[in-house]
Amino acid sequence: MSMANAASFKMLSSCSTKCHKETMFHGLPFLLLKTKPTYPTRPYLCSLPCFHLTGCCLMILFLLALSRLVVAWVLLNKGKQVHGNFLVSPYFDDDVVKSSLVDMYAKCGLPDDSRLVFDSIKLKNMASWTAIIYGYARKGRKEEALELFLRVPLKNLFAWTSLISGLIQSGNGVDAFGLFVKMRRQGISIIDPLVLSSIVGASANLAMLELGKQVHGLVIQLGYESCVFISNALVDMYAKCSDMSAARDVFSRMSRRDVVSWTSIIVGAAQHGQAEEALSLYDNMILNGVEPNEVTFVGLIYACSHVGLVNRGRELFKSMVEDYGIHPSLQHYTCLLDLLGRSGHLEEAESVINLMPFKPDEPTWAALLSACKQYRNAKMAIKFADHLFSLKPEEPSTYILLSNTYASSGLWEHASKARHLLESLEVRKEPGYSYIYFGKESQMFYAGETSHPMKDEIFGLLNELDVEMRRRGYAPDTSYILHNTDHQEKERQLFWHSERLAVAYGLLKSVPGTVIRIVKNLRVCGDCHTVLKLISDIVQREIVVRDAKRYHHFSSGKCTCNDFW
Repeated sequence: MSMANAASFKMLSSCSTKCHKETMFHGLPFLLLKTKPTYPTRPYLCSLPCFHLTGCCLMILFLLALSRLVVAWVLLNKGKQVHGNFLVSPYFDDDVVKSSLVDMYAKCGLPDDSRLVFDSIKLKNMASWTAIIYGYARKGRKEEALELFLRVPLKNLFAWTSLISGLIQSGNGVDAFGLFVKMRRQGISIIDPLVLSSIVGASANLAMLELGKQVHGLVIQLGYESCVFISNALVDMYAKCSDMSAARDVFSRMSRRDVVSWTSIIVGAAQHGQAEEALSLYDNMILNGVEPNEVTFVGLIYACSHVGLVNRGRELFKSMVEDYGIHPSLQHYTCLLDLLGRSGHLEEAESVINLMPFKPDEPTWAALLSACKQYRNAKMAIKFADHLFSLKPEEPSTYILLSNTYASSGLWEHASKARHLLESLEVRKEPGYSYIYFGKESQMFYAGETSHPMKDEIFGLLNELDVEMRRRGYAPDTSYILHNTDHQEKERQLFWHSERLAVAYGLLKSVPGTVIRIVKNLRVCGDCHTVLKLISDIVQREIVVRDAKRYHHFSSGKCTCNDFW
């Protein structure tokens, strides 16, 4: 129960018997507050204009319930109707309902609207303070969130949690960690584990495995490991930090597992190319009587696509709709199209595109275009390329794919246009960087960086590896360098790509035999993918790279993506 709802029930305990009977007669608000927001509750929102409110308690309960549903459905117009009904009611100045409205607008991503309601509250309770702080932090408006936090009369755990959780959701995980450390130093007792769940999530988003392990230790120390949602967060964190062994360990020790538990481990296995394990876990999930959700099926169909299980993928897609009544989202269709494309069923993929209720996005068209290239279907490649080109792609690798597709079909004018657009995009695109964590140390490398204190050692090792790779037949693919320079300069630029610098640093500094884990902000280019496969075989080390597209596990000269990403 939210703090606003708790406050309303405290107030209701002093209401008259008559008012209590009135609220019991109108059972709808109690039903909405008691149950989780699910699909059947949506019609209640639609019928809002003709619902007549009477009685103090009924008004408050109804508004709190509807505010909660608006957050779940993000039906902002209905939320504003709730607000409008409140303003013209006899209870327009009730601070409890106003606190709930502050929470509603904050969670709908409208902190300024939330602030207008917040400023009208005469006696601001902790529910309203935490809601407004969270609203600004969640939108990335850190300074305003901090300013409000400094003004909150009671800086208890819940105030800290609202600030920390909001910053994590807006991508400010590093700042959130700093505040969490400050909170601990101030001796704030963690009487509620929600902040731990958020900070575990930050570790996952940043792929900071060692920091995540430290938070896990704190969870155990405080006795919260038996909390299902904390264990779920830990499973997800270890999976996203590419430590599936630890994820399995947490999952196996859970005394109770819900759909999120099963889905987290299934999706983790799928993302790391362990399709057989993901499908086996799904079978066990069904045997344990747990019903899958939308995310479960995304992971399962994704798993099927990476091992070519076309029939199983089709069956799962059909089962999702027919057995569980789940309406496929664009993400489900994207996974299905990826499965069909990877397996060479390009005509069937085109048929799915024509029938599905969504327009394919850039990653979907790019994946299908890659499949056309792999299966040498030039006619369909041009058709898909034209669709992709019309979207004005934002990903540089997409333009390279387009240019190469048009060039291989002799459409030189189209190829040239793609290259020119790519060159203009290069000026605007985010610079590539990679970071590596091991132990308590972390390092970030930018493409072309030559100012690192260990640049000589890094250059020396990369040069040694380059000699061995060329001896094994490696030839740099300079098509991934977009600038109009000579061949030698293009090779030099490839040599200094950020993921190579991070791998070399990891080989020099990490404990021999340990896994090297790297996070890259952009998609790994094709040439670096080839290089990392070769390096993993030369040094006999496992290298895990989490790029903007997926996880790559390089080992003994192979990658779990099977060179298709």
